[in-house]
Amino acid sequence: MSSISTGRTGLFRSPNYKYWVFGAMAIGIFASVVDHGSVNVALPTIATKFQTDLPTIQWVVITYALTISALLLPMGRLSDIVGRKEVYIAGMLVLGIGATAAGLSPAMEVLFPARILQGVGAAMTQGTAMAIITAAFPANEKGRAIGLIMTMVGVGAVAGPALGGLVVDAFGWRAVFFLTLPMDAITVAATLWVLRDWVESRESTDTPFDWLGAALSAGILVTLLLAMTTGNKAGWSSMPIVISFGGSAVMLLTFIWWELRYAAPMLDLRLFKGITFSFGVSAAFFTFLGSSAVLFLMPFYLQNVLGYSPKAAGFIVVPGALCMAVLGSVSGVLSDRFGWRPFTVGGLLSSATGLLILSRVTETSPLWMVVPALMLMNSGMGIFYSPNSSSVMNAVHQSKYGVVSGFLNLVRNAANVCSIAVATIIVTTTMG
Repeated sequence: MSSISTGRTGLFRSPNYKYWVFGAMAIGIFASVVDHGSVNVALPTIATKFQTDLPTIQWVVITYALTISALLLPMGRLSDIVGRKEVYIAGMLVLGIGATAAGLSPAMEVLFPARILQGVGAAMTQGTAMAIITAAFPANEKGRAIGLIMTMVGVGAVAGPALGGLVVDAFGWRAVFFLTLPMDAITVAATLWVLRDWVESRESTDTPFDWLGAALSAGILVTLLLAMTTGNKAGWSSMPIVISFGGSAVMLLTFIWWELRYAAPMLDLRLFKGITFSFGVSAAFFTFLGSSAVLFLMPFYLQNVLGYSPKAAGFIVVPGALCMAVLGSVSGVLSDRFGWRPFTVGGLLSSATGLLILSRVTETSPLWMVVPALMLMNSGMGIFYSPNSSSVMNAVHQSKYGVVSGFLNLVRNAANVCSIAVATIIVTTTMG
């Protein structure tokens, strides 16, 4: 557990200090998830406003997720060296600036760069928040810590679409980007106060930053994910796509060669020798690969196919998000006591069942079929994620929490981008 300066009394010596740390981070986590959910609900309205199509509007999500994916690993590693609190606070400020720019965007050409700026801020905060929280809890309570994170993610997932739908109906799509700015300011102030005496286990400040590893990891993700998202339109055998796939493969081999030889690697690849680490990372990727497409397409299905308003569409997804919030916390606590295996397997089975049902929905499917399927899928995600992430974090030393937390979030975001790209390809190919 991170040590706390003993020069103060009261809060910093309280056995409940870990919950104060969680509270400070939780505001930012909640704001980030609300932002994501509310923007998703606003996508059909944004597409109509700027008179654009699904393959174009998907880039509002993809540019954001692509930027996060490219920078999560470098930012996680940087936080292990210079300090997670410092990187987190700077990230929240960047996130707020990006949201303001997005809300004021007069055209898609401005909205996309604003989303990239938001992605930079999100990359700085996503991994560091999880690292700070898990470091504040003892080893036998890591599941509880990540369960609490999942609760905030779930609550945010409930509030995001609901608030987004209300805001879009009442004030227009621009307002969704301003929605979380007050929470961004509060989490910065709370973090500065609660963590003012925070002393964390980190790498030596003399540790060199792996600039080549950072460039290679970002390059791999950008070229690979860009090829995935543009391949259908450009043609999978077109020269730019072939070069992108080939370039990403060459950079991956170079990254592996470099990381195994560099004294202070961006990501210690020897971690993959551990079965728990390897299984946890792989399972997380495939779980989000299956679910992210549903979360992206559901607002379009509910609004454009079934004819519901943005507000109604937002409330329809609330039960599923609530299931994730509640079960994420419960499974985290129980996994500390009974182990992670039964919960990861059970969660995967639940998500698979929900996805199977959703694969059968049509333009005439009733809500009593759609809502339970979403609940099953989200329940599975909640049951799975806390124990799985806890097992991965417990498999590494605390000094690597920043980069490993960043890597877990990278896996999630990479799966998110791939899932959306594949879903868009399927929809545009089958429906035109």
